[in-house]
Amino acid sequence: MANIDVRLLRYFIAVAETGHMTRAAERLGIGQPPLSQQIRLLETQLGVTLFERLPRGMALTDAGQAFLGDAYEVVRKLDQAVDDVRRVAAGIKGRLSVGLTSSAALHPFVPTVIRTFRNDAPAVSLMLDESSTSELLDGLRDGQLDVAFVRQPQGDTAQIVFVPVLEEPMVLAVPSAHPLALTGRAGKAAVPMTAIAAQKLILYRRRTGQGLYDAIIAACHGAGFSPHIEQEAPRLLTTLSLVAAGLGVSVVPASLMRMQVEGIVYRPLAPAPRAPLFCAHREGVLAGPAARLLAHVREAASSMATG
Repeated sequence: MANIDVRLLRYFIAVAETGHMTRAAERLGIGQPPLSQQIRLLETQLGVTLFERLPRGMALTDAGQAFLGDAYEVVRKLDQAVDDVRRVAAGIKGRLSVGLTSSAALHPFVPTVIRTFRNDAPAVSLMLDESSTSELLDGLRDGQLDVAFVRQPQGDTAQIVFVPVLEEPMVLAVPSAHPLALTGRAGKAAVPMTAIAAQKLILYRRRTGQGLYDAIIAACHGAGFSPHIEQEAPRLLTTLSLVAAGLGVSVVPASLMRMQVEGIVYRPLAPAPRAPLFCAHREGVLAGPAARLLAHVREAASSMATG
């Protein structure tokens, strides 16, 4: 099987299209004698004559005419492959798997940055996976995910890089008829953390959202009490539903105030537990779509910090 340099195919196409060795050499930016030598080398490698040498030019033989279509296709496919790999490296083509916890998904930062990325790189195949923090970190380590939005580093964080995105306060979610919903200046004054001590607390299940859970418990202990945990819910929206049903109160990230659940009032806390948001990825230099998404994350986080 002939091992033919693709440059020889480009030289052959130029001569075939111009029908003239000198004009082809001018198009290619090389001398006419070297071009003539390269065409003879290609013919030797193929074992056929591709051109008739005429007094005023070059004419394709039947073999040359048959070879021209294949030469076009080979060069086209190679150019396409080069363009594709460069687009993948630039992050505007390829595949991107993004994981997120339910609380991260509900913060407007995450859908905004994903929408910005989608508009910037519409050819990237984007897959989203909502799961617990521990499962998302496992997915990063196993290569099933490229990046993940999580609330807090937890468990085994080896091989994972956590890029800080933002930090928001947590607020108290109470039934609308609850006394804590009505106290203060029309319900706008901050509720002291100590007020939670006597309340039935509904929390997002720890194994699903360990970071938020631990931050709330730590804030309660910091205020001098151990909370009365009435129930743990599998999802944040379930937590809010239980609060709306009057089964207790909860502490949730402030971004959830956007969820206008009927029967719930949100109150600021003092001092308020903090809910950070991180963009996590495997150790090493990110490339392709993952690097492009992270660039959007950093830009958006910087704009938010200075805005």
